[in-house]
Amino acid sequence: MNLEFHGAVRTVTGSQHLLTIGDRRILLDCGLYQGSRKRAFERNRELPFDPASIDAMVLSHAHMDHAGNIPNLVKNGFDGDIVCTYATRDLCTIMLRDSAKIQSYDVEYINRKRAKHDLPPIGPIYTEAEAIASLRQFVGIGYDRRYRLLDGIDVTLIDAGHILGSAIVILDVDDGGERKRVVFSGDIGRPDRPILRDPRTVDRADVLIIESTYGNRTHEEGDAVSARLCEIVNDTVARGGNVIIPAFAVGRTQEIVYRLHRLVDEGRISDELRVFCDSPLAIDATGIYRLHPEAYDEDLERFMDGDDRHDDPFGFDMMRYTRTTEQSKALNHLREPAVIISASGMCEAGRVLHHLKNNVEDEASTILIVGWQAPHTLGRRLVEKSKKLSILGGKYALRARVETINGFSAHADRPELLAWAGALEAPPSATFIVHGEEDASESFAEALERELDFPRVIVPELGERYTA
Repeated sequence: MNLEFHGAVRTVTGSQHLLTIGDRRILLDCGLYQGSRKRAFERNRELPFDPASIDAMVLSHAHMDHAGNIPNLVKNGFDGDIVCTYATRDLCTIMLRDSAKIQSYDVEYINRKRAKHDLPPIGPIYTEAEAIASLRQFVGIGYDRRYRLLDGIDVTLIDAGHILGSAIVILDVDDGGERKRVVFSGDIGRPDRPILRDPRTVDRADVLIIESTYGNRTHEEGDAVSARLCEIVNDTVARGGNVIIPAFAVGRTQEIVYRLHRLVDEGRISDELRVFCDSPLAIDATGIYRLHPEAYDEDLERFMDGDDRHDDPFGFDMMRYTRTTEQSKALNHLREPAVIISASGMCEAGRVLHHLKNNVEDEASTILIVGWQAPHTLGRRLVEKSKKLSILGGKYALRARVETINGFSAHADRPELLAWAGALEAPPSATFIVHGEEDASESFAEALERELDFPRVIVPELGERYTA
C-alpha cells in the first residue's frame, strides 16, 4: 500500500490524500488550497495526479478545503463514485455552486488587471455547470453502514462531530492478501459542543491519517465561549457600535446563531438586539441543517422540546436572514447597534467585505473573529491588527476593535486529539499527521510518540510518497 500526500500537509488547506492498493487508487478528499490568490489559483487548477487514474473517492465532509476541487477532478477525467454521507452530499449541492460563482467573480477581477497589461483572459478553475455535473457522481451512505467501495475494499463512515455530515473514514482493505485497516480522521470535532453529536472513536487502525489543526493548543471551555460572546456583544452595544462576525457559512454560522438564541432566552443579551445573518449560502446551509435532525445531539433536542419558541434552533424573534442584495445594502444604514454574521469566514470574498468596509473605521464597532485565518488573507491581517487594510480596492484604517474567540473552533484541540487517538486499542503501525500548520503538526507528532508510544509518526512533505 502506498500513500501520497498532495495537500493539507504542513498547512490546513487543500486536503488531498491518494492511496494506491495494488492496482486500485482511492482519493481521500479533493479540497481547494486557500492562500494568496495567485498561488492558490495555480495550485488548484493543476491537479498533481491524473484524475482519470483514480478509481473512487471518499469525501470526509463538505468544507471547501476538503471538497472544493471536486468539479475540477471530474472535469479532468475522474468518472468514479464520490462516497460521502447524505448530509455532505446535500451541503455540496449548494457549496460547490457557490464556489464556482466566487471563482467567476475573481476571474473577472483578474482579467480586468490582465487586460491593462495586454494579457489574454483566463477562465475559472471550473464553472457552475461543471460543479452541477460533478454532483451526479456523489453516492450518499449512512453512518455506520459498511459499503463496498471497490473489489476488496470496504468503507465505513462514522460521525466526526465537526460539521453536519462530517465523517471519519474507515477503509478495510485487502492488500495483496493481507487485511489492513486505514483510518482517515477527516476533521475531528469536539465533545460537548452544541448542535451536533460528539465525535466517535475507532478501536483499531493499522494506518492512521490524522488532522492536527490545533495539535499544539488548548481551546476555551464551552461555557467560557458563550460568556465571552455575551461580553463582547454587550460591550459593543453599550458603545453604540455593530458587531461584525465573519463566519463560515456551514457550521460556524449555525453555532453562533444557536448560542445567541440561548443567550437571549437566558436574558443575558437584550431580546431587542437585532441579529442579521447576511449570507445566502449560510441561509441555504441552515435549511439543510434543519433537514437532518438525526445529527442533532441530546442537548439541542432538549432545547427544542422546551416550549413553542424553540421549534427552530436557528431562529428567534429578533433574528433576520437577509437574502437579497437590497436587504444586505440596507444593513449599511442601521440606526441602532446590531450583530451582523456574514461570510466568508476568512474575509476573502462575499458580503462580509462590505460590512467590514463600512465598520472597520468605526471605533465603537467590533470585528469578532471566530475561526482560524489562513496566512495572506484579510482575516489574518485583522487578527494581526494591521493598521491599514485593503478592502474592495480601497484603503482603510483599522479603528474598530478586533476580538478573537478561539473556542468556537469545530476542530478538536491537542488534549482532545490525544484522547481520540488514545482510544485505539493498539498504536497503528504508521501514523501520518496532516491538516495543520507545521509547528502544530510537529508538536502533535511528538506528543503521539511521547505520550501514546506511537512507533512510526510522520509529518509528510507535500507530494511525498510512503509505503505502509
